[in-house]
Amino acid sequence: MDLQKLKECVMEILFLLCALTSILAILLICVFLFANGLPAIAEIGPFEFLLGEKWTPADVPASFGILPMILGSIYVTAGAILLGVPVGILCAVFLARFCPGAVYRVLKPAVELMAGIPSIVYGFFGMTVIVPMIRTYFRKQGATNGSSILAAAILLGIMILPTIINVSESALRAVPQSYYEGALALGATKERAVFFTELPAAKSGILAGVVLGIGRAVGETMAVVMVAGNQPRIPTSIFKGARTLTSNIVLEMGYAADLHREALIATGVVLFVLILMLNFSFAALKRRMDR
Repeated sequence: MDLQKLKECVMEILFLLCALTSILAILLICVFLFANGLPAIAEIGPFEFLLGEKWTPADVPASFGILPMILGSIYVTAGAILLGVPVGILCAVFLARFCPGAVYRVLKPAVELMAGIPSIVYGFFGMTVIVPMIRTYFRKQGATNGSSILAAAILLGIMILPTIINVSESALRAVPQSYYEGALALGATKERAVFFTELPAAKSGILAGVVLGIGRAVGETMAVVMVAGNQPRIPTSIFKGARTLTSNIVLEMGYAADLHREALIATGVVLFVLILMLNFSFAALKRRMDR
């Protein structure tokens, strides 16, 4: 019995250390970002940095305005949400309640395989399939190059599907079977029982999957770099190129120095704050839905 208590005590200490390590890592990241980024924002000027429309670090004097990148990130993420979230939730509903066993044994591993595909492979797919398709079919709308906000949104919409599907399916399967059976007993069809009883009951888990998917869309870099066009200008059309906050950092950090490097770290601060705001907003929405 004493040996069992010793094992439990050791495991509790181990788990506590793991939790503290995670917290420490987050704190160190915050300290690094804000210690290096806030002085750059103060030197450039908060309004000029956040609302400036020009990013020209090579000019004299240099301009460090990240408004084009903020808008590019918002547009690309919003497009991915519009394309990926409905498809992901409906696919999860199909897998959880409507999919035949033989099809499920093929479709489920395929969805899990999508989650393991590297971002660079998705980027190659976007370059060779999505970008030429947009260039071919939307030339009259101004898509002369194909590398655009639309291409990045379609690609990110595909990339967030595995996260949304897996989490949403687990949430649907966690709903007690009595909910479904009770709806059927009251005269509802199978479809109405699923969409009007089980889906609302699983909304908390589904929302968590959506948040995780959006987090991946906001933070994705390599795939977006390969298809978005990477032009630091205010987006005027979904068929024009754009640069996101993450793309801006990865494209220029390799050769940046002095204020340029600090401005890129400050861009990471803005991205970090945007993700925090997104998470807090969804947390508040979740609390409101659970009331």
